[in-house]
Amino acid sequence: MLIGIPRETRPGETRVAATPETIKKLAASGKHEIVVERDAGLTSSVPDDQYAAAGARIGSAGEALGADIVLKVRGPSTGELPQLKKGAMLIGLLNPFDTSAIESFASAGVAGFALEWLPRISRAQSMDVLSSQSTVAGYKAVLIGAGALPKFLPMLTTAAGTVSPAKVFVIGAGVAGLQAIATARRLGGVVSAFDVRPAAREQVLSLGATFVATELVAAEAETAGGYAKAQTADAAERTRQALAKHLPDVDLVITTAQIPGRDAPKLISADMLATMRPGAVIVDLAAESGGNCEVTRAGETVQAGHVTVIGPVNLPASVPFHASQMFSRNILALVTHLSKDAKLVIDASDEITGPMTVARDGQVVARPTS
Repeated sequence: MLIGIPRETRPGETRVAATPETIKKLAASGKHEIVVERDAGLTSSVPDDQYAAAGARIGSAGEALGADIVLKVRGPSTGELPQLKKGAMLIGLLNPFDTSAIESFASAGVAGFALEWLPRISRAQSMDVLSSQSTVAGYKAVLIGAGALPKFLPMLTTAAGTVSPAKVFVIGAGVAGLQAIATARRLGGVVSAFDVRPAAREQVLSLGATFVATELVAAEAETAGGYAKAQTADAAERTRQALAKHLPDVDLVITTAQIPGRDAPKLISADMLATMRPGAVIVDLAAESGGNCEVTRAGETVQAGHVTVIGPVNLPASVPFHASQMFSRNILALVTHLSKDAKLVIDASDEITGPMTVARDGQVVARPTS
């Protein structure tokens, strides 16, 4: 079967869905022919000659989009969708909570597999692009915050005296949060963290950070898939009160609290910002889903009094070489799982493939539930 890797065309998207490493493994199987659009890896620092050396053919956008299996980081644009052939398999971050996007795949006769809906089970860990890309985001968020701080992050002992370390507070200890904790610790910050999920406390402590407001941890705050649930009004208010007590003592805040398919919970109010230290910085990783801070604006930096609030978007694309490497390995694991007897088989009853399928045979298979 022909696998196509088109160049990403969404504004600001610098990643690519396959790298020479994974192309070589796909080609070595003898089951697939691979066509990579010319310059598809250029923004990820991967030139065409490396793809060719790995066994891919360099072709046009039409050839890559017209393949039997199309691998993309982001879903196709309105201009790309008509170039997909009927019956093709499309794998990528397809924004499945957008009903119109799902319906467009069905109308085009494309079998769409949304990586956002990959189930969080042990068998699927190697395919989990949300986790791999969250790792990138958590790492980069700390670097952005450190760059915006008017202070050093580590403690320094110099001829001019000792400089105290900055205090970093991470809200949400999922994959992004844990990577933020680890990165801030490596840079010498004094780190504390908060999460409502029971498993998070042990993970935070294992990284050498302090866990805040243990009394708010609750088993019912976590879904079976490991995601945080939306809190009740009372629980959300208790969370905000706990955060309000801790925020005045920190310099850098990384917020990561998100609920799939819903607006991010508002955890930091404008009033709370007024209590923070002069020069404090917030990096809100939930900016694209509304933000955890009341004043966050996606893609913008807001100055709220003496606090800087940064709302970055698509942070993995700011580290495209390694983000693409990790993304492509996830994709390789998924394609390997789907491959049977030199063909890719769609099994609706499969515990991995089934939940990911959003469109097939001209029909919408799954719709957003929230």
